[in-house]
Parts: sequence; C-alpha cells; structure tokens
Amino acid sequence: MDRPDHPPRLVVHGGLLLAEGDSQARPADLLVEGETIGAIGAPGQFDALEGARRLDASDRLVMPAWVNGHTHAHGGLGRGAVADTGLEGFLAASPSINGQRGLDDLALSATLTAAELLKKGCTALFDMTSEFPLPTVAGLHAVARAYEAVGIRAVVAPMMADRTLYQAYPELLDTLPDPLKAQAAQARAADPQACLAAVRAAAQDWPFDTSRIRLGIAPTIPLHCSDAFMQGCAQLSAEFGLPMQIHLGESQQQAVFGEQRYGMSLVSHMNRLGLLSERLSVAHAIWIGDDDITQLAAAGVTAIHNPLSNLRLGSGVAPVRRMLERGLRVGLGSDGANTSDTQNLFEVARIAAYLSRIVGADEARWITAAEALRMGTADSAHALGWGDRLGRLAPGYQADLVLLDLAQPIYVPLRDALRQLVLGESGAAATQVLVAGRVVVEHGRLLTLDEAALRRQAQAAAERLDALNAEGRHLAQALRPWISAFCCGIGQQPFHLQRRLPVTG
Repeated sequence: MDRPDHPPRLVVHGGLLLAEGDSQARPADLLVEGETIGAIGAPGQFDALEGARRLDASDRLVMPAWVNGHTHAHGGLGRGAVADTGLEGFLAASPSINGQRGLDDLALSATLTAAELLKKGCTALFDMTSEFPLPTVAGLHAVARAYEAVGIRAVVAPMMADRTLYQAYPELLDTLPDPLKAQAAQARAADPQACLAAVRAAAQDWPFDTSRIRLGIAPTIPLHCSDAFMQGCAQLSAEFGLPMQIHLGESQQQAVFGEQRYGMSLVSHMNRLGLLSERLSVAHAIWIGDDDITQLAAAGVTAIHNPLSNLRLGSGVAPVRRMLERGLRVGLGSDGANTSDTQNLFEVARIAAYLSRIVGADEARWITAAEALRMGTADSAHALGWGDRLGRLAPGYQADLVLLDLAQPIYVPLRDALRQLVLGESGAAATQVLVAGRVVVEHGRLLTLDEAALRRQAQAAAERLDALNAEGRHLAQALRPWISAFCCGIGQQPFHLQRRLPVTG
C-alpha cells in the first residue's frame, strides 16, 4: 500500500546510472513503483506513462544510497570531545562524554547523526546506541522516533556490557596510582539481567515500521561482557530476529588479553559460545587471524570496516583483502562522529580504497573503486538485515537514491564515473537524496527538519552536558597517561595469533 505522500509512480529520467552489474555508468531511466525500483530502461522508455511524477536527473550521476554498517548516534553530541588517544583511553573517557543525558539528548544526538548522513547520501545506519547506566525502552523509542522524524532507516541496537573497562583489564587497574585506582574502581557496570529485560520488553512491543526502523542488540566488546551475558544477547537475537553487532579485535590489547583469558582467539571463543550467525556483524575486526576469518565467513557473519576511526584511535588497519579472499562479506562504517569526526561515507569509501595500497605493492590486492562502492552499499545492508532490499539499483530494491551533480570539478572531464565518484567525491555534489522514492534532501538542504534550530539546540546541549560532566572529564584526563603507558607496554609483548601485523598483507 502506498504512503499518502507517495504517488504510485516516479520516473527518474535523463541521468547516468550506476546500476547493479554495471562496471560503468550508463544513460538510463529508472521507474519507481511506490517505494521500490520497478524497472530500469533505456532513456525515454517510460515517457508515455500517465500520472507518474518525473524527476529530472539531467547532468546527474544516479547511485545507490550509502548504507552505514556501524556508527554510534550518541557520537553526534560528542563531536570534538575526544582527545588524541587510543581506544582504551577513549573508553575510559566515554562516561564523561556520554553521561548525564536525558531522553531529549538521546533524540537530539540521533537527529544530528541522521541529518549528516542523509546530506552525505546515506539513507540507512546500524546504530550501536548508548544510554547510561543501561538501556531503557523509553530511550530506545526516543532514538527511533528521531530517526523516523528525519526520514532515515536505522537499526537501533543498544550497546551493553556487564563489565567495566577496569574489570575487563584488571591488570590496568593494578598499574594506577592509589588515588586514581580508588576512583577508577568505583566504576560500576550495568546489571546484565536488567539490560536483557529492557531489550526483551522493547522487542515484544516495537511500535515502529520495521521496514524503516528495526530493533537490534549490541553486546559491546567480548572482554567487557561475561559469557552468559553474550549468550543472553545471542538468544534474544535468535528469538526476535534482531541484528546483532559487536566490536571485535579493535585494539591489540583486546586480542592479547582475549587470548590470555580464553586460551584461544576472541573469534574462536565467540564461536564456542554459539554467537556466530548470519545475524551477527563484527565492527573493526583488525586484530584477527586467518582462521578467525574462515570461521566468520563460514557462519555468514559480516565484518564492518571502519578505516577513519581505526586511524583516529591508532588501532591499525583491518585485513580487508584477506577477508574478501576467504569469502567474508565486508561492509563499511563511519563509526561515531566523536571518534571519526565525520559521518561521511564518501570519505570512508575513499580511505578504505587508499589504505589497501599501503599493505603491499601487489596492485591486484588493492581495493578497487567498485569493491569500495559495493562494501558501502549492498554489503553493509546485510549487517542491517536488509541485504535483499537496500544498496543496489535493481528492480525489487528500495528506491534509496543519490543524485550527484556532474558539473562539480571532480567530474570534469568525465572519464570514469565510478572511479571519480569513489576516489574523488566528498559529498558536495549530492544535490538530491531519496528514501523509498521520496526526496528528503534537495539542493543539499534537508527537507525534514529545521537545520538552523538543530544547530542551536546542539550547541546549548553540548555546553550544558560539558558542565555536568566536568568532574568525569578531569578524571579521564588524569588517567590518560597511565592508560597510554599500559597499552604501549602491552603492544611490546609477543602476540601469538596466527595473522599478519595490521599494516601488512
């Protein structure tokens, strides 16, 4: 059934299309039936259709909208708050960045994230959302309503743990001087049963259109979750069909301590617990070995490559080519705006392609423009549970489209639209963005909200939250050099996983 604001047919005509199976853009028209791509035809093929809306794509490149396989909506209000630190230093500071937020703050941060994504051509995201001290149905609804209002698709997956950073790394706590140790030891993790109960309650009565806004689940990091808690998350994922995501092997410290704790790699431990399935996606997946990749691929897991935050936090470079060679599906993610400083998938795709060039001189192993585009569209969509309906310009897929202005300098002269898009586009050429056949961005302006008012609200909220979290921020600053020294020491220890270093192969 068509939505009231969706006449049954739309013809996007006069453009160059990057359609499924095409290695190059070609002149073609696209017919949208309701919210779905009905057909792709030769220029002018649909001119005789009566009663159809028409969208002039002359001098435009039409591409499938990006799908963000991993981000954190709470990062929207945390932009600029993360110091030059590694992952563990960031995790120690997270309560002072994300704390003291009410429901309005959760919704506001999600709105900021959605607005930036849409304006940069992304129409769907996997959000590992955070609410302190633990997720609530009201908080999940607040985030979901924000996405619904802006007009973006999302998986809203509460990020949960039943261990603190210092419980995950008790060795770290032992290295701290007594005053800091006492303060750090006061940190408390959420009650695992309360977390699982909140997700169950949300899953039992989810009031949103699941073709647009889905509930997910996200045990944050293996070492930060007890085995029983991770299994509880996996059981909820299976029972309610929830997409599940976890941070995997993001830092060398996680891999080293995982091997010490479990006597095997993190992936092998997760496999032993029964966590691996097609519903699971693993974010980052930097410090993993070839056997790990094989296990993930065999289970149908999707890995999400987050090159910007990996570089920002000094975590390393994921072995993407090795993943692809072993049959592991790889999508792209921006990560949160606090740790990647952007939600721009154009930048993510370009850096993903460029990073592959530093791992060796074999050009055949570099990530091509076509691979980067597919990772950031069709392959990311699998992580959201929408692999059969998003990320492609093909009949039967949702009409989530981006129109790029070919008069922009990066397309002049136009020789290879695909290569110029992936390796040169910043998002500045995105003149129109459609979600399910509806224009939500027109000439770079978001049509679903007042951007000036959003900016004022964000600034006021940031100033209020910074004042409320000042004490925690001072503690995080005091902890930083100790955490850095601890992590540097771990980095000097032998690493026994059967894999290459993060910048090779």
